[in-house]
Amino acid sequence: MSDGPRSGDAAGGQARRSFLSTAAFVAWLVLLTAVVVVLDIATGTRVRLAPLLVFLPAFFAGVGTLRQTVVASLWATAIVGCSAVYLGGNLFGNMLSVLFTAAFGALSIVTCRYRTHRDEMVVRLRSTTAALQRQLLRPLPLVTEQVTVEGVYQPVEEDNMVGGDVYEVAASPYGTRVLIADVQGKGLPAIGAAFAVLGAFRDVAHREPALSVIVDALEQAVVRHNRFATETGEPERFVTALLLDIDGGLHVRAVNCGHVPPYLLRPGQAAAVALPGTGVPLGLARLTRDPHVVERFAFPQDATLVLCTDGVTDARNAHGDFYPLRARLRRWGELPPERLTATLRADLAHFTGGNPRDDIAVLALRRRSRRRLTVDRSVTRHAEQS
Repeated sequence: MSDGPRSGDAAGGQARRSFLSTAAFVAWLVLLTAVVVVLDIATGTRVRLAPLLVFLPAFFAGVGTLRQTVVASLWATAIVGCSAVYLGGNLFGNMLSVLFTAAFGALSIVTCRYRTHRDEMVVRLRSTTAALQRQLLRPLPLVTEQVTVEGVYQPVEEDNMVGGDVYEVAASPYGTRVLIADVQGKGLPAIGAAFAVLGAFRDVAHREPALSVIVDALEQAVVRHNRFATETGEPERFVTALLLDIDGGLHVRAVNCGHVPPYLLRPGQAAAVALPGTGVPLGLARLTRDPHVVERFAFPQDATLVLCTDGVTDARNAHGDFYPLRARLRRWGELPPERLTATLRADLAHFTGGNPRDDIAVLALRRRSRRRLTVDRSVTRHAEQS
């Protein structure tokens, strides 16, 4: 099963926030209480330390759940009361300590409830944003007359880390057009620029025969979006993009707008496709006189073409090392696209410790066999005649 846009795993991971486990809660509760009570008994009535437990509910209000904070509040109040009974002393002072502990515990409960409610709202916002991204991108795999496209799409569900990775595959009368793009910057505003590019591509990819015209349309879409963004106080953004045009021939036409180059895989081999005409990202054409160049490269029948965003190439492990994409792909050259993308996703998660810092988008393209095309066309003609 391919890893297309879906919300279950990532959303669930974000929803499971880093609260204290029950075991850790009990351990901290008993340890802190024991330290304070032992010191309180050791000092007797000269220095009363039990009231320091008033800060126990506040600690759990910041790192624990609401239930844990309630238990800690009741626990602290009970311990302070028992300590007062055991050690004796001034009755008014002891009652005041118990009441103050109970009042501070109640305040901690209210604070914890506010914090957890706010966290729930943030999680819902992140999940909604990621779900919106997935809904606007078509589920993988995608099949056209020329290619089968498998892939991985994994948006980061963190409000200040949400990126603008998008992809699209359009079956046009002129061949299969493929787009993969990545917006500069993070956060919700980056998604707007990504959708501007996606909408422009969907509008022109089916009707324009020339790839250069499609690129010009995407450039204008980003320029218009930036003009609107500056009017609303948002910074301008550029978009790296890679566009492919795949027809029935053995070569692919490509325009690279500052994006990660594609990788061509064959058994035991993996190499980045050399595109010397790589131009500036979309939105920056005004800074150069050089137009975007349409290039060609071979895409054999037995090869797999891998496209990705920099969420893959810039991924790092705990030691700060970059993900060795080329070396990994060389091992997996014989895998079919479905297994290739699933293996890449699992390996990348292991490499980063399950903590990606950027959106991840990967497309794996494989030409459909001529025999399969012949069968499909025969079935289509039979259906039309019927």
